[in-house]
Amino acid sequence: MHIDARDDITFTDALTHFFGAPFRLSTYKNLLYLMLAFPLGLLYFVFLTVGLPLGLGLTLIWIGIPILALVFAGSWGLALLERQLAIHALGADVPPMAPPPAAGTQTVWQRVSAFFANPVTWKGMAFLLLKFPLGVLSFIALVSLVVTSVAFLLAPIFWLFGGTYEIDGLFWPVDSLAGAWICASFGLALLFLSLNLLNGLALVWRWMAIFLLGSERFTPAAPMPPAMPEPAVA
Repeated sequence: MHIDARDDITFTDALTHFFGAPFRLSTYKNLLYLMLAFPLGLLYFVFLTVGLPLGLGLTLIWIGIPILALVFAGSWGLALLERQLAIHALGADVPPMAPPPAAGTQTVWQRVSAFFANPVTWKGMAFLLLKFPLGVLSFIALVSLVVTSVAFLLAPIFWLFGGTYEIDGLFWPVDSLAGAWICASFGLALLFLSLNLLNGLALVWRWMAIFLLGSERFTPAAPMPPAMPEPAVA
């Protein structure tokens, strides 16, 4: 079977990327982002699910209008915070959330109309609402994978201090040092796999942030290269 050199390089790069996961700073930034996804998502969910119905219910007596204004302004600020988290923690290239400020002075009505006509206003709110259920899944995946890997990795240490070592989910207890080292080897392999799976989960968050927390139409156009001078005519 013939193997192309380009395929061999790609396979080597994939192996390097897989086994290099514990040694990259971006991996631990991803883990931090996944760890914070659940508490932040819960905060956003409570803020929106309480503020929006409350504001809509009180619009008949005009008190709901400032409440809704506060909810939309807070939602924009939280989406801006999430955009910065995605840029600095996930390395996402998120487009701008709004166009550059227009020349001249805008009225309050023009600013409000532009705010509600901006698709990022609604996409950002959708991101905040999705943060809670997806944050729960991310937190469960993070804790279960990392804790299981560490439990297997520490088998030799626990065996030395406690003799027989049992791990929930195993069908047999670790009753020898050789068995403990086998568990540790399995834990090391599971740790590499877990970190790559969690990096993949962080990549999903990165795509979501790029799509929901910005708009490509607000990206400034690249400057045109200077025109070449016309050749002199004798």
